[in-house]
Amino acid sequence: MRIGILTSGGDCPGINATIRGVCKTAINHYGMEVYGIHSGFRGLLDDDIVPLTEADLTGLLNMGGTILGTSREKPFKKKGNSALSDDKPTMMLKTIERHQLDCIVTIGGNGTQKTAAKLADIGVNVVSIPKTIDNDVWGTDTSFGFDSAVTIATEAIDRLHSTASAHQRVMVIEVMGHKAGWIALYSGMAGGGDIILLPEIPFDIHRIGDTIINRLKKGKPYSIVVVAEGIPTLNGKKAAQFVAEEIAYETGFETRETVLGYIQRGGSPTAYDRNLATRMGGHATELIATGQFGRMVSLKGASISSVPLKDVAGKLKLVTEDHDLITQGRRMGVCFG
Repeated sequence: MRIGILTSGGDCPGINATIRGVCKTAINHYGMEVYGIHSGFRGLLDDDIVPLTEADLTGLLNMGGTILGTSREKPFKKKGNSALSDDKPTMMLKTIERHQLDCIVTIGGNGTQKTAAKLADIGVNVVSIPKTIDNDVWGTDTSFGFDSAVTIATEAIDRLHSTASAHQRVMVIEVMGHKAGWIALYSGMAGGGDIILLPEIPFDIHRIGDTIINRLKKGKPYSIVVVAEGIPTLNGKKAAQFVAEEIAYETGFETRETVLGYIQRGGSPTAYDRNLATRMGGHATELIATGQFGRMVSLKGASISSVPLKDVAGKLKLVTEDHDLITQGRRMGVCFG
């Protein structure tokens, strides 16, 4: 068999480890030919495809970024009032036929899963692997990249504790996650955050101010506030800026903000993410070998399995208020808004 592999959307720790897992399994165990598609789905439009050998996979396990490059090309997206341009799907089909590719492996987040499902709908054999630091892809307990991002965010929170304590300040740290609060929840709890604000849980700024004042009365002169970038704000302000300004107004305390930004997405994946990426990559190749197309690899409990792409597309996995970390955090006095 001949398979093509592409990476789409934002970069994320563990993509290269996943490419390695797919390709080494395909080449060594199944005797498949593997082709790398550059710049995501744009590579199928531009016919930017190269063969990959085992030599090309050396050193990928701990390498950040993606050797195939990426883009946010959405070939099925309509532009304005115009009808869908049929030439893009047709161009992709011609490229796949020209290279005689029996399957396309797509590695990406929610947008990629949606595009992969549409590719499957027009007759392309597709197997997809979830990739996101946000952990918001429906159908999998965890996606690779999440653990790496949480580890980086937790270390940053740890470092802010010493500065907050020394200056007796309120420190507000903003972490990534789009509409999902998974990174904020996990890093906030792991880093000992006093207040954790998630997009999924409404917050009252007056209650947050009261929490900080009550901490001072208990002899705790500083507070750590972890906010997800997707929380609602006013006047288009960034999450950390908005919360810091409101806390300063409510309490009169010196407040500083830190936006962690793209640091969460860069660099080497953690050991957990390397192993998860390797396992997911291997399972994707197994699905191809057994003819199970139109599916996304997923982690359920401790096992790697798969779910139909049509069930994943267009859905988000969000934090719920009954999550055990939230329940336990509240029992320990953490404020969630």
